[in-house]
Amino acid sequence: MREAEDALVTRWALAARTGDEEAVEKFVRGTRRHVLRYVTHLSRDAQAADDLVQDTYLRALRSLPGFEGRSSARTWLLAIARRTVADRIRANKARPRVAGLADWQVVAEQVQRETGPGFDEGVALADLLSALEPSRREAFVLTQLIGLPYAEAAAVVGCPVGTVRSRVARAREALVALLDAADGDPAGTHDAEREREHVMPGALGRALRTSGSVA
Repeated sequence: MREAEDALVTRWALAARTGDEEAVEKFVRGTRRHVLRYVTHLSRDAQAADDLVQDTYLRALRSLPGFEGRSSARTWLLAIARRTVADRIRANKARPRVAGLADWQVVAEQVQRETGPGFDEGVALADLLSALEPSRREAFVLTQLIGLPYAEAAAVVGCPVGTVRSRVARAREALVALLDAADGDPAGTHDAEREREHVMPGALGRALRTSGSVA
């Protein structure tokens, strides 16, 4: 299913290179929710998320004539999104800012409209992920929430596949520990798995209960 979806997005991107307006619209509509989710978690600046998404697509559409389909268009686009966020962080370096819970609530409400999860679930998910070390959070979001295969996530981040696997594993361990602690069972002395089913946000719970994306 994921391969078929990626192939379709790549066909839209290739068609959009010639100025096909319908293909451009389909390409943007078919990828925007993933770009929004990625730049939000990567930048930790919910108020800037829409601007980052817009900047990402402006860069991508300018670069489309050079896209040859050697990688999936989604992977190519997320690599552009990553550079966009990095450029924004460098530009704001003189006055760094970390998004607070109120900002996460704003973006969670937006992501609910874009992707479907409930408002409370979106806030809980963002709050938990914000506690992770940035490189682990990025690897987890790319593979477990956006659904990229590990090899494609490695291409986006620019590191070996094994590094992505390690970061995802450590992120999962940290999240499970946070959930256990929140549930009052840091030592895991009772049926922690059953308790996690009760307290874990749906999207995050699915990611932690499964083995992750295709290698």
